[in-house]
Amino acid sequence: MNVKPSFEELVRVSARIGCLSFGGPVGQIALMHREIVENRGWISEEQYLHALNFCHLLPGPEAQQLAIWIGWKLHGVKGGLAAGLLFVIPGALVILALSVLYGFAARLGWVSALFLGIKAAVLAIVVQALLRIAARALATPFKRVVAAASLAALAVFDLPFPLVVLGAGALGAIVWRLRPDWLGLKPVAVTSTPSERPWRTTIGAIVIGAALWAAPMLLVLAALGPHHVLWQVGVFFSKLAVVTFGGAYAVLAYMAQQAVQGFGWLSAGEMADGLGLAETTPGPLIMVTQFVGYLAAYRAPAPFAPLLAGVLGALLTTWVTFTPCFLWIFALAPWIERLEQAHRLRAALATITAAIVGVIANLSLWFALHVLFTASRMVDAGPLHLRLPVSETLDLRAFALALLAAVLLFRLRWSVIRTLGLTALAALVLGTFG
Repeated sequence: MNVKPSFEELVRVSARIGCLSFGGPVGQIALMHREIVENRGWISEEQYLHALNFCHLLPGPEAQQLAIWIGWKLHGVKGGLAAGLLFVIPGALVILALSVLYGFAARLGWVSALFLGIKAAVLAIVVQALLRIAARALATPFKRVVAAASLAALAVFDLPFPLVVLGAGALGAIVWRLRPDWLGLKPVAVTSTPSERPWRTTIGAIVIGAALWAAPMLLVLAALGPHHVLWQVGVFFSKLAVVTFGGAYAVLAYMAQQAVQGFGWLSAGEMADGLGLAETTPGPLIMVTQFVGYLAAYRAPAPFAPLLAGVLGALLTTWVTFTPCFLWIFALAPWIERLEQAHRLRAALATITAAIVGVIANLSLWFALHVLFTASRMVDAGPLHLRLPVSETLDLRAFALALLAAVLLFRLRWSVIRTLGLTALAALVLGTFG
């Protein structure tokens, strides 16, 4: 029998989880399992796994949504708000402080050297994430073909990320009807389905959640208009919140492409710096969006001072990124058993996950191109749009640091934080004596 905690105890444990949630979604999900299921018995193993499967069906960071679900399960909407906010606030405050420091100090020589080591380590970290997700997601030949096609669509044909995701989902639904064995889906244990359909709860959550999600955007539109950077930031990250299936790594390539090449908010190197900061702080990895939002507004501040504009950009980005997580859980959690039996939806999501492997492979190539080389060229031939490095511009220091990070992660099995620390230190040494 599960033990139900008091609301005060839930708040206390949620705050502890929020401050210790390093290591990306895998580490965060394991931490919540240990604290909630193993140590305290507030949620059963079966309930936890059902909820985790449910969160994988939703767009956005699954660990964040799992934290909200735990709070909702134990103390309703009040508990979901407490657990979800405490999971994200510690990391948000740290990233905001680091973004402010970065905005002022990024052009200092020693800071540039420090972040060269971080960027090189991030390249190895992304490759590690790629291999882990591929091992789990590409269990059948069909899924491997989908991953390869996704990589080609993005890296060679320059197709939009949302189109690739939606196309993979539609393909999965079709394949479920024609050749379900290609998907290799494991059967889900049938649980008792509630007799009552909670439409009223769901509709109420959607209306309130959507209003809260849109409120700051309407304020920005009324005060600053549709051409201000804050409006552009809010619209872009609101769209991103709806298509972020597969976790943070899946959406980073699309976000980086648009933020760097589409809007010009920051450089490719700065994008890698932001991911390095997010890797070393607690909370969801997708918090890197706050770093992007800060720099975008900091560099186009009118009519505000740069610091105030940057903080507003960071807060707006965080709001439109994470508010939908609460909306999805409060609206759909009462339907969890039914959603798990939605075979066509599971098929679509399984195919999207396979496509995400190709997306992360494209992210790896993108980081390698911008971290290891100082120049690149675009090759256009009919439908092909391929960016290639200029081989003479290989940065030997970045290459050596990336190789060091790969050895630490893959051979010595160091943690992400230790690897980032050593490569940053090595970069400082190279910058001083190199």
